[in-house]
Amino acid sequence: MTYPAASSDRPAAFSGANRVIDLRSDTVTRPSQGMYDAIASAAVGDDVYGDDPTVNALEAKAADLMGKEAAVLFASGTQSNLAAVMAHCGRGEEFIIGTGYHIVTYEAMGTAVLGSVAAYSIPTNDVGEIPLDAIKGAVKLPDPHFPVTRLLSLENTHNGMPLSMDYMAKATAVVREAGLNTHLDGARVMNAAVALGVQPAEVGAYFDTVSVCLSKGLGSPVGSVLVGSADLIAKARRIRKMLGGAMRQAGVIAACGLYALENNIDRLAEDHLHASQLADGLAGLNVDGLDVVACNTNMVFVDLSDALVARLPSALLERGVQISGRSSRIRLVAHLDVSADDVDKVVSAFGDACSA
Repeated sequence: MTYPAASSDRPAAFSGANRVIDLRSDTVTRPSQGMYDAIASAAVGDDVYGDDPTVNALEAKAADLMGKEAAVLFASGTQSNLAAVMAHCGRGEEFIIGTGYHIVTYEAMGTAVLGSVAAYSIPTNDVGEIPLDAIKGAVKLPDPHFPVTRLLSLENTHNGMPLSMDYMAKATAVVREAGLNTHLDGARVMNAAVALGVQPAEVGAYFDTVSVCLSKGLGSPVGSVLVGSADLIAKARRIRKMLGGAMRQAGVIAACGLYALENNIDRLAEDHLHASQLADGLAGLNVDGLDVVACNTNMVFVDLSDALVARLPSALLERGVQISGRSSRIRLVAHLDVSADDVDKVVSAFGDACSA
């Protein structure tokens, strides 16, 4: 059986006159023919019993890529991050995290609601780093008036910006001196590794646990993998059960993730190139009220005037381009559904829509 797919094994998308170039996020990607074939041929078992061979293969692959002992598959990055924080921290304890990081901004504060773990949030600098002196100052003294600080949680990439290897080394060293553990929300850690020119395990080496999202730039339709030591992953697996995240014949999901890890890491550089070309093309339009303010890995950030905020999304959609929301700053995300030709079409659509 074959499934709809674009040429060159690109994911299936709207075709012909009805095709929409979707720049809202890299979560909108669609499975390629190769990924559909992997689903169709996946060997499965009951993962709750630990006997789904495709899940086991995915977890082993992810752990090896990140240089860790073990891994566990989750339905989402939110669930993976929550289980990680709960594995590191007990009720009434706290973790240090950057203001604006996904865990404290877009995950419904599950760490507090479900884990009873407090987040100590510190403003980040312009490149997404928590200042080192602020991290050191946030670690609480052993005093019954204060929560016990257990964990530093970083995010890489943050708004598409990769944290440098030097920063990760220094930040994690600060908290290790104080006896804390470290977690990385690595939703786009593969983008970071590609941008930094390092192996994923080199990033993973600084952290006790890393959450790796499979459903963003890597192109899987669902899933995240948490990697770490055998003991921590055993705790996280138990927490996954409490959160309702244990699945049965999950090999059909794991097959997508395994295909993504085996085929879609190196090609992330293509997304970064397309984002850069998109940023250059939009800047070259010289449109009043449209200012390209940043291009970070696969993300382009654009500031819009009030007049453009009001009409640009609908005007672009009429021209086959979809963007997120109505705000003065928009994020345009390149991904494996977006080709070099698509970038040219997007630039043209922006030019037409802004001048209409």
